[in-house]
Amino acid sequence: MNTITLGDVTLTRVREYFGPVDMTPETFFPDSPAKAWEEHRAMLVPDFLAEETRIVNSAIQTWLLRSEGKTILVDTGVGNHKERPYAPVWSRMNTGFLDNLADAGVRPEDVDIVINTHLHIDHVGWNTRLDGRSWVPTFPNATYLMPKDDFDFWNPENGHTSVLGRGNQNVFEDSVVPVHRDGQTLLWEDSHRIDAALHLESAPGHTPGSSVLTLVSGTDRAVFVGDLLHSPVQVVEPDANSCFCEDPAQARVTRRKVLGWAADNNALVIPAHLGGHGAAHVARDAGNFAVKGWAPFAPHAEQG
Repeated sequence: MNTITLGDVTLTRVREYFGPVDMTPETFFPDSPAKAWEEHRAMLVPDFLAEETRIVNSAIQTWLLRSEGKTILVDTGVGNHKERPYAPVWSRMNTGFLDNLADAGVRPEDVDIVINTHLHIDHVGWNTRLDGRSWVPTFPNATYLMPKDDFDFWNPENGHTSVLGRGNQNVFEDSVVPVHRDGQTLLWEDSHRIDAALHLESAPGHTPGSSVLTLVSGTDRAVFVGDLLHSPVQVVEPDANSCFCEDPAQARVTRRKVLGWAADNNALVIPAHLGGHGAAHVARDAGNFAVKGWAPFAPHAEQG
């Protein structure tokens, strides 16, 4: 099952990629304690860590929401045909993502809202598609919700320095500028209410404009956390950042705050990149947190 219902909102996981990202835990999560990877090995292998190579596995996926008659996409992955010289694993991809979206009953013109939780390479790729030699909005009728702080940070004209170095090269130009130029972006600050069930809030640290999307409908709760979490290790070790966090201290504060809200409200935590069942319920555990159960989405290994 790749669709679940929370209150009046349906959630569908749409796959782009699942597999290795050519990084070991020590590289991807340099401040994570080695003992955590051994202690929680049964939880991590094989969905989040390859047993033999110790390479981290990651999912690139979009969360499709249907709420109050609107069709909403949360993050748009890597995209096809894009030149990524400093991120070769994502360069010139050619996946069937739009076919997978069609299998979920959605054509590009059906999408009303696109949410980019932040503007990293693997969250904005399908914002645009190649039409001849030009990048054009993939979803011609959608409003693209982008955090203004990230828009300003990643705009090359502003000259900001990133921990990614040149790893986000070309991304702003081919995946952000075309939709902004066509008047399809809404740059929001602090918070943004989408409808009665869905609310965006600033959650800085991973990037200056990183955000989370909370879902509150009936008695159900969920929070889409983008890249606050790349691995379940960051649930049990919430102070362990990825190597991609722009402000490590702020990322730790934000991660603990969001996990605390989820634990206290029995909310499903939905990161951008978890393989396996893709989302988890968490609980407080001796000053940290624990995974107490997984969502009923089909594991990636069972998907076509």
